[in-house]
Formats: sequence, C-alpha cells, structure tokens
Amino acid sequence: MKGTVELFRKFLTKHSSFFLIAIILFWLKTYIGYKVEFSIGVQGPMQEFLLFINPLSSALLFIGLALFVKGKAQPIYITINTALMSALLYANIVYYRFFTDFITVPVVMQVKVNGGQLSDSILSLLKPYDILYFLDVIILIVLLATKAYKPTIQKNRKAAKSVFALAILTFVINLGLAEADRPQLLSRSFDRNYLVKYLGAYNFTIYDIVQNARSESQRALADSSDITEVQNFISANYAEPNDKYFGVAKGKNVIYVSLESLQSFIINYKLNGEEVTPFLNSLIKDDNTFYFDNFFHQTGQGKTSDAEFMMENSLYGMSQGAVFVNKAQNTLQSAPAILKGEGYTSAAFHGNYKTFWNRNEMYKTIGYDKFFDAEYYDMSEENTKNYGMKDIPFFEQSMPLLEGLKQPFYTKFITLSNHHPFEMDEGDTDFPAGDFGDNAVNHYFQSAHYLDESIRLFFKELKESGLYDNSVIVMYGDHYGISENHNKAMAQVLGEEEITPFMNTQLQRVPLFIHVPGVEGNVVSKYGGEVDVMPTLMHLLGIDTKDYLQVGSDLLSEQHRETVPFRNGDFVSPTLTKIGDNYYDANGELVDAEKGKEQSEAAAAELQASDSIVMKDLLRFHKPDGFTPINREDYNYIKGNTSKTDSEESPEE
Repeated sequence: MKGTVELFRKFLTKHSSFFLIAIILFWLKTYIGYKVEFSIGVQGPMQEFLLFINPLSSALLFIGLALFVKGKAQPIYITINTALMSALLYANIVYYRFFTDFITVPVVMQVKVNGGQLSDSILSLLKPYDILYFLDVIILIVLLATKAYKPTIQKNRKAAKSVFALAILTFVINLGLAEADRPQLLSRSFDRNYLVKYLGAYNFTIYDIVQNARSESQRALADSSDITEVQNFISANYAEPNDKYFGVAKGKNVIYVSLESLQSFIINYKLNGEEVTPFLNSLIKDDNTFYFDNFFHQTGQGKTSDAEFMMENSLYGMSQGAVFVNKAQNTLQSAPAILKGEGYTSAAFHGNYKTFWNRNEMYKTIGYDKFFDAEYYDMSEENTKNYGMKDIPFFEQSMPLLEGLKQPFYTKFITLSNHHPFEMDEGDTDFPAGDFGDNAVNHYFQSAHYLDESIRLFFKELKESGLYDNSVIVMYGDHYGISENHNKAMAQVLGEEEITPFMNTQLQRVPLFIHVPGVEGNVVSKYGGEVDVMPTLMHLLGIDTKDYLQVGSDLLSEQHRETVPFRNGDFVSPTLTKIGDNYYDANGELVDAEKGKEQSEAAAAELQASDSIVMKDLLRFHKPDGFTPINREDYNYIKGNTSKTDSEESPEE
C-alpha cells in the first residue's frame, strides 16, 4: 500500500501540478452542477459541447491569477480562488432552487428583498450532497496539509502569462461557437438561461457586471435638469384625445393579447381558397372593434419584450439589448401602475417560466400584482412546444385564474405557439401547409391558423363568463414572424417577382384590434406603431396622458402623428419611407433625400427623447399629480406567496 501511494505521488509531481489538479476538478464539478441543478434547455451536441467547455476559460482565468503569486503562497491562493468560484457556483445553485433564476448584480444589491425571501426557507434548500460542490476544495486543502504530495510551484511568470492567454483563446473560441449557434447572444441579452448555457455561470457574472456598470454610469451622470428637454419635446408633440372616444371605456376591464409573430399580410389571406385566420378576419367587421390596418411593430433586439415595454410605457426599447434585461431596475410609470390608482388589479399570464426575458424582475417595476407563469399551468409534453404552452390549453387553463381576479382588472396574455420554426404537432391543426419551397413559410400558415382558433375559443369563454361585455380587448402582433431571409418564398406568397427593401418594410405591419363594448368601431387606416397604443388605451379609459412622459400619440386623436420610427432610425409614413440612406414615396419609388429631412429629424428626436428617459432613468425625477410610484419590494412572484399589495387587499389569502 505504501509503495502504491509513493508511485502516485511521484506521478503527480512529475507529470502534473497543483494548478492542473485544481483546474480539472473544478471544471468537472461545474459541469456536473450544470447538469444536475439547472434546467437551461440544452439541445443538440453543439449546445452540450458548449455547456461542457464553458467552465474552462473561467477556471483558467481566475484560478490562473494565483500563478502570478510567488513562492509557497501560490498553491494557497489557487485553493482560495477555487473556493471563491465554488462559492459563487453554489450561491447560484441555491438561488436557482428557489427562484429558478441566476444571481445578478441587482439581486445582490437588493439583499433586503431577495435575501430575506431566501433566508426564510434556506434550510429547506440545502441538500445532503451539497458538500460535493466543495469536494475539489477539500481535496486541495488535504493535498496542502499532507506530506504525501508536494505542490508544484510555477516560478516562471511566462507560464502564468501563457495560462492567461490560453484562457482568453478558450473564451474566444467558446464565444464564436455560441454566436454561430445563437446569433447576437450578447447584444440581445436574450435570457440568463441562454447566457449560462452558452458562456457559463462565471462568464455570465462578468457580463452582468459590465452591463450594469455601463447602465449605472449613464444613470449616475443624469440629474433632474436632463428631464427639461424631454418634457419640452413631449409637450410640443402631445396629441389631444378625441372627445368622441375619451372616457367611453371608463372602469372597464382591460385584456391585452400578444399575438406571437403575427404579421398583417396573413389577415384576410386565403391559402388554396381557405381563410388562414377566419376569426380574426371576422373581427374586422365587428360592430364594437377597431382594426388598424397600417400598424407597425417597432421592436429591436428585445422582440416580444420590447413590444410589451412599448405597449405599457409608450417608450421605445433599447437600440442594443433588451430593456427588460438591462433596465429592469428603472423607475417606470406603466399602465398597471397608473391604473392601480383607479382601483385596478393587474395580472400577466404567460405559459413559460418567469425568468424568460427577465419578466420576474421587470414586472415588479411595471407593477403587476400577479404573474401567472409556467408554474401555474400543466406543462406536460402534449401541452407544450417551442417556448412553452400551446395557445389553446394556455387560454383554457388561464380562464379560472382570470375569473378569480378582482374587477376591474388590467391583464395581459402572451401567446407562444406561432413562433419560428412554426411546425405544428400532429393533431393540433388540420389546416394545410403552404407550398412555397420554404419550410418556415409553409408552416407559418398552419401555426397562424392555430393561433386564430385559440383566439376564437378564448373569446367564446370570455362571453360565457360574462367578461366579454365589460372588457376592452387589445390584440396586437408583437413583431414580424417571417424575416427577410425568407423573402424568396414571401415573393411567391404575395404574388410578386421579388421583395424589395421597400416592400420588406411594408411587411413590418402587424395587426392591432381594439374591442370596446358599446362603442362603434371601424377600420382605422392611420399609420401608427406600438408606442401609440398606451395613450390610445388610457384616453379610452378616461385618463389623460398629458402629465406623463410618453412619446407615442393617441391613434384615435385628430392630432395623431403618422410618422412611425423604427428602432434602427428608419421610419415609415403615408407619404415617405426611410430605409438606410434612401427615401421612397408611397409607391416605392426613390425620391430625393431632402424631401425626407423633416420627417427623419422628427423620428430621430422621438427616439432620442425615449432613449434619454430609459437610459438615464429620468422618470425618477418626474412625479405626475395623483400618481403613486411603484415600490418593487411590494411584489414577488413566488407561487404560494403573496405580495404586500395582495395581502393588503386579500388578508384571507
């Protein structure tokens, strides 16, 4: 036995080092932790490989810093660095067990809120096997303490620099493969689960620190004087509400429905003589429904979350990244918060997990009383696809939750089925696929038809429950579904020779329906965008938006502005469309750039005003009369828990 130990000691001393042992043990421990503790949706060999490889660059970098330490203290620092990184991993594991989320800088800064919630049940979160997450540290300590192994000390600084260079190279390769599998991973800030899956928990922490530092620097340099210019712009462009419609829906419930990836070209479209969206088509002729046929999405990289943000704040998303992720700690004056002062209860319904698009944090800032996420639904295989619940079971299972809300309520339903790649499970629809030589485009017709059917059934249940006749129902396409990468097939769909840049811009129309009980509706052909919906709704409910900092304008106002800016600085209007440096008239013909100068400047000014509000968090300096600011500490979305607001209103819960 003694001879075996001696041979093993000689092998380690000759062929390895204390540093290498630390790296390998930590690397394997982290990967096992990912697989055991986190549900981050790894799919396919590439994502599995990235999950396996991503702890390596972090281990080389942070544990490798100890190699710059001279003498016998070097292995001690290797052990300390390994212990610190293990502590971060374990903190994420424990936090994830409770919140199904990863620790971020705002979470750390909000110890009073999140730490308090976690400490109440901290003992129940600990597992007997958790000691294994520190097994590598224990092994290193034992090796340091025993005479059976003498750690190899790297005395050459070149070795430390080489390890540092290898760490950078490993990360660059990791990031390159991640970007190939998930383009714009960092710029879109898509979801913390995605970032951890592709880059690892440690690299995610670095990314989170950098993003928050950038955000905080902009916010820190702002003061109350910065709001003056924004206020002047918004006041000068305020659209007075239309007396005919102001207050006609006062006290009514509000039901928003986000129609995932639904574009306007599909409305009234017939495939082989059969309507793709027969129910939505019928609503255009409904006596109490407004249909806006020149309504455009204005989302950026935040996609669905950008649409939500614009709908509820009349402010644009960010030019890069997602405001839901990067500005969730901002002060906002959102629709749920404004309506809270009118006695409204608010709730969001979403058949996916609450961390997607950071909703569990942003909804606190928006002021949602309740958030019914995947934990409230039967997420069995037959009920789910792609990003969560199929739309029909989603609405079916949501109805009891909706009926249980105190009225009047403000609610939002986020559909998911009509999402790229649009393939349907067998038995979900009997509508035929298209035949345009492009699978995504072909399946889009089936997926859109399924969405339409889910809306028909939802309306049926609303009528049976008695809610339909007392609710304003706003349904909108959140963003495009068919990207310009599919324009060859889209040319066939539309019967065109090709999709020109001008035509592609026109394809950014998405449907907007607003059902108002007892009010005569019609088709509204004014040009508008997602930032215009909130002031429109507020005025229907009898709430003047004049004192709020909103960049959109009421779609039903006679003063409504019809220049619709896009997030990239382009715009569309009834007379001119800007795409890059080119300007087109209503027929798609190129015109002199001088003709578009005024509208271009107006679009840029609108975007800049919004960006100032969002990036500098200017609403913290603005307090409209009668508005009570949201306190994020009053909200949590842990199933079984209630927010302070809930407990105050419903002590029996």
